[in-house]
Amino acid sequence: MPQKKSKDSNRLKFIDLFAGIGGFRLALEMFGEECVFSSDFNKNSQIVYRDNFKETPKGDITKIKAKEIPPHDVLCAGFPCQPFSVSGNQKGFDDLNNGNLFLNIERIAKHHKPKVIFLENVGHLERHNDGNTLETIKRNLSNMGYNFFYEVLNSSDYGVPQHRKRIYMVAFRKDLGVSSFKFPEPTMKEVKLKDFLEPNSKAKNQIIDETLPKAVKIEGGWKVVNKKTGKTLRKFLWKDKKGRRVNAKKKAEDVVKKGMLHPIDIHDRENVQSRAIKTIRVGTIGKGGQGERIYSVNGHSATLTASTGGVASKTQAYLVKGKVRKLTPLECKRLMGFPDNFKMDVIDGTAYTLLGNSVVIPVLKLIYREIKQSIYKNGKN
Repeated sequence: MPQKKSKDSNRLKFIDLFAGIGGFRLALEMFGEECVFSSDFNKNSQIVYRDNFKETPKGDITKIKAKEIPPHDVLCAGFPCQPFSVSGNQKGFDDLNNGNLFLNIERIAKHHKPKVIFLENVGHLERHNDGNTLETIKRNLSNMGYNFFYEVLNSSDYGVPQHRKRIYMVAFRKDLGVSSFKFPEPTMKEVKLKDFLEPNSKAKNQIIDETLPKAVKIEGGWKVVNKKTGKTLRKFLWKDKKGRRVNAKKKAEDVVKKGMLHPIDIHDRENVQSRAIKTIRVGTIGKGGQGERIYSVNGHSATLTASTGGVASKTQAYLVKGKVRKLTPLECKRLMGFPDNFKMDVIDGTAYTLLGNSVVIPVLKLIYREIKQSIYKNGKN
């Protein structure tokens, strides 16, 4: 999608690896940089990327030869975080599916020797395997001829009302003479989640009601509905996916016996109107586990995620003008720094996953500004 570009005449070329929906690209294009290659194997990411940037990212990076990638000055990569995430499997480099994907960054960097390598991952990477994972990344890049710097930053400290700690890694080719690098200072700008929200009338599908369930017989099984509205809550068929017999009636009745679904408890009403540059938890749904926590909109949102469960999965719940609800996909876009006109023609569940896996664009922009200044300050570009 067209971006307003800076007047910087020192235009650099970059590649967008593990591109997702294009957060890195949006950030760097704001500085007038040119994307010469993108890659992501996820089909939904490719669709959204294509709709916004008019090109489809190449697929599996492990099958793309380094020589097939154009020369570039900056290598960007938000490589898969699940192997290092607290909410993921934490297998690190031992994850055969995702953990070794970092080796492809090294492989491409060895071939092209870009000026800068700019990476993002979950904050827990700093401590993963007692710090040995990060030390391995640092050592490998140093051996390749790069000076390595990193910092764990929280987007809440940079004018974005979302608690999201991420590790940002920047490596400069040693011949550039960048022997020190300072990440941007926190702005501590006072912003509230409620300033990023749509009206509740636009979020009808996200509203969470306390629900009195009722079991109803249907063709092929039973279902549980909201006794008041008739909305279907659960379905149980006589046979499962493997063709095995299931007692659908008993399963439906068991749900009803448990009583009210999604019981809501606002236990800290005094905090509802409090203001802070952090999350303000004011209640729970059910037992208060993942996806069952309620926050005030006068503070910041919890971390948007790609995979957590619960009735308010992937966004957590918020008390918005008397209604408890999840965030909408548009609200999530705003919390990641994407413009409202960024196209996401996918179902809501997919949108939440793609945004939960993305990067916070305002933070990337602040870091990249420091990167450019460091490059040209030494006059060795």
